Amino acid sequence: MDNPNSNQSAISEADIRKIRQFIIQSIQRDLEAERPSLADRQTIVEKKIEDLLAKLQDSAQASVSDDVRTRIRVEVRNELLGFGPIQVLLDDEDVSEVMVNGPKNVYIEKKGRLIRSDVEFEDNSEVLRVIDRIILPLGRRVDFDSPTVDARLPDGSRVNAVIPPVAIDGASITIRKFKKDKLKIEQLVKFGSLTDSMAEFLRACVVSRLNVVVSGGTGSGKTTLLNVLSGFIPVDERIVTIEDAAELQLQQEHVVRLETKAPNIDGRGQVTIRDLVRNSLRMRPDRIIVGECRGGETLDMLQAMNTGHDGSLTTLHANTPRDALSRTETMVLMAGMDLPIKVVRQQISAAIDLIVQQTRLKDGSRKVTAITEVAGMEGDTIVLTDIFKFEQTGVSEDGKIVGSLKPTGIRPLFTPRLDAAGFKLPPEIFGASVADVFRRR
Repeated sequence: MDNPNSNQSAISEADIRKIRQFIIQSIQRDLEAERPSLADRQTIVEKKIEDLLAKLQDSAQASVSDDVRTRIRVEVRNELLGFGPIQVLLDDEDVSEVMVNGPKNVYIEKKGRLIRSDVEFEDNSEVLRVIDRIILPLGRRVDFDSPTVDARLPDGSRVNAVIPPVAIDGASITIRKFKKDKLKIEQLVKFGSLTDSMAEFLRACVVSRLNVVVSGGTGSGKTTLLNVLSGFIPVDERIVTIEDAAELQLQQEHVVRLETKAPNIDGRGQVTIRDLVRNSLRMRPDRIIVGECRGGETLDMLQAMNTGHDGSLTTLHANTPRDALSRTETMVLMAGMDLPIKVVRQQISAAIDLIVQQTRLKDGSRKVTAITEVAGMEGDTIVLTDIFKFEQTGVSEDGKIVGSLKPTGIRPLFTPRLDAAGFKLPPEIFGASVADVFRRR
């Protein structure tokens, strides 16, 4: 008689699927009958898995190796307690994003690179079940009439799901994973995302209550950088954060976190970013942090910056600081106010002090490629001055981008505000030597 632990070939892939499905259905029936609390559910499921696997092993009709039992145990646990086949990807700390493009095409971002995973769903209905498992506890819905949804996993990871008929090749899930460890500025310096001088300068700008916009493309690390910058805010200030899906991990205690609300099944009850920005002004905030400006709320944000709420922070999608200004203009006009473009630009130049450009380079690395001052208006044009800039010099043999982050030698016009806040930044930070300073005098 064969040793049941000898090899995996004793049982076929189809048999493994049948066993797994039998165990899942058996436990689901028991759970529906017993209706345990959420606190007890995990313990009960784990015990039932072991009991059923033990009975299976005692059966003379099955020859199941240790490896197969471990695989079945993990897959059943993920199905009943997690998010099915993709749970293993969510548990992998090196995976930063999971992208399900239909049941048979699952991609991940790992260490800055996109890779096709060997994980698959059985069919489209299994993808839909995972989507339902994500959104139902949040009171969200997705169906034929409302085929897209944004949600958040219990750990804070951001989820977007799209189902047919909008998703032609099957239901799609995109998960931006939530990092459990809060990154600090020292780690970004170690990673090469910015230099010590840039870090010191940004700290001075945040503490000195400058209004800062973090600009960048999708997946460039805007929210991560915003998190780091928010860590510089003094602990005795009241902070109000406003997000579509709460991702920010502020270290301060005095924080009020606000999150948008989708409309109910009747199309009522929606609370937008713009609603929350307006409401935040009545909450006596020292700082307002908007996770991302993407529409008419940009006008309200600018007005807040211009009416005493200095030190506000936000992000937006743009590939360069100049593009960030153009996008800001467009989003202000989305508010529905018939404002002349010159008035819009005056609002922008008066409100925003600094644009920090975050970029995901071709090799997957993420860097602050520009720190740019909004220096005012000349005629109808907003003047931008680069304080720090990334200069690419080539590409290494292994495909890594080669370059350096350098100061431009220009001191920002808001330097007196930094001085008044107690930050006497040395000229070397801006690329000027002591000899250069004396020569100018």
